[in-house]
Amino acid sequence: MNAKCENCGWRRKAENNPRSLMGRLWYWHTKFCPGWKAYQAELTRGKK
Repeated sequence: MNAKCENCGWRRKAENNPRSLMGRLWYWHTKFCPGWKAYQAELTRGKK
């Protein structure tokens, strides 16, 4: 996979504490981030 989202430190911090400011910003960010959407598409294609 080419997406850097899998090893992203920001993502890891957000998943460890989703109610923190960092966590809320991360989840807001994923609503429009083209990199995140590409990463999710890669994961979906890999499961088929």
